[in-house]
Amino acid sequence: MTDRVLVAGAGVTGRSVVDALVELGARVTVTVPESAAGQLAGFPDGVATEAGLAAPPAGTDLVVTSPGIPPTNPLLAAAAAAGIEVIGEVELAWRIAAAKPAPPTWLAITGTDGKTTTVGMLEAILRAAGIDAVACGNVGLPVVDAVRAGHPVLAVELSSYQLHWQSSLRAGAAVVLNVADDHLDWHGGVEPYVEAKARIYTGARLAVHNADDPVSTRLAASRPNRVSFTLGAPAPGQYGVADGWLVHGDLRLLPAAEVRPAGPHNVANALAAAALARAAGVSPEHVRAGLNAYEPPEHRVQLVADIGGVRWINDSKATNTHAAHGSLTAFEHVVWIAGGLLHGAPVDALVAEVAPRLRGTVLIGADQDAFAAALARHAPDVPVHRVRSGDDEPMISAVRAAGAMAGHGDVVLLAPAAKSHDQFASYVHRGTAFTEAVHATAGAVAEPGRGG
Repeated sequence: MTDRVLVAGAGVTGRSVVDALVELGARVTVTVPESAAGQLAGFPDGVATEAGLAAPPAGTDLVVTSPGIPPTNPLLAAAAAAGIEVIGEVELAWRIAAAKPAPPTWLAITGTDGKTTTVGMLEAILRAAGIDAVACGNVGLPVVDAVRAGHPVLAVELSSYQLHWQSSLRAGAAVVLNVADDHLDWHGGVEPYVEAKARIYTGARLAVHNADDPVSTRLAASRPNRVSFTLGAPAPGQYGVADGWLVHGDLRLLPAAEVRPAGPHNVANALAAAALARAAGVSPEHVRAGLNAYEPPEHRVQLVADIGGVRWINDSKATNTHAAHGSLTAFEHVVWIAGGLLHGAPVDALVAEVAPRLRGTVLIGADQDAFAAALARHAPDVPVHRVRSGDDEPMISAVRAAGAMAGHGDVVLLAPAAKSHDQFASYVHRGTAFTEAVHATAGAVAEPGRGG
């Protein structure tokens, strides 16, 4: 490759893109905003760097952008206006892979929620089958690094940001797990967001879809080869749940009770992973072995402690109502820690559905009023404690209040249904704060205030 390429962004993905392009012989320039100029150190010799570019340098043939940069960014808009192709790291990785004598098989996963869990399950299944596979993409490892490493099978998690910038991907099998409103400000509305998700099915040899999700079903409807999964008893050819087992036809794959993390949404994720793995030729025995070997990441329906008969569960990754619904419906009796930044998302439907499960609610963060109003309408008898914005350690206050509400057999669940950035650096920071607060106040919460 001798093209002149502009790389927008100098984070982990941007640096991997630069390394790949240099290896291919491209002449590379890297740019970041003026405010991030410090990120431009440490690139290989011959790589030009320039902060604050408003338009691609003269002679630029291609722009490779980091996934978080929206298409309305002035630099990317200027490139498009000049007729310069703009792609993302995933598209670059596909083009590099396609040029190999034996291109890898891509098993691709997207959805509003459950992507990281599903890609981790899929990686575990593939490895249990003895396949040299790796989880990559939005899960952390750039796809271009996985391609360069030579793995023959890639379990690829793709966000809507990444899908927006790709056009050539033709996966061996692909799934849209679910679709709910998210990232609408980046995409400019619901339909562009849905359209980005739909790109994962373009040219896929097999489209796997969620029969319980109308958008996933609609997006796969035009694909000639498709298979679906459901949390109900499956129709012929479907993956589903029967007699307490994950099944496909006459094949029993795994007892539903063995799926980790717990919850119906994670049973759905396991079915999706199984369908993708089976498309790659994996046996039912290896599906079960892989799902049993899977270690869930932190902050996703993670058991933090069991104190005095009360289980403390960290699902800080539930950053929207769709994700929170999954963990809330996994438990019968819940003291719910909720709140943060809703960005206008409604919470009434969620509260109305889970109200019978609630033993109490503790509200944190900026948008407490929306939660409190929904609770007053749909769960007026459920105790509500609001953590004051002036509290120095809001999570410790929340944990203490939740402990006072919980009784033997209850679950205290951090499933905020909102973004974290009003009080925390990230959902990881929020979940860590919860975990630390539970352990720090273990003595105080060991004697719950409500009888079980």
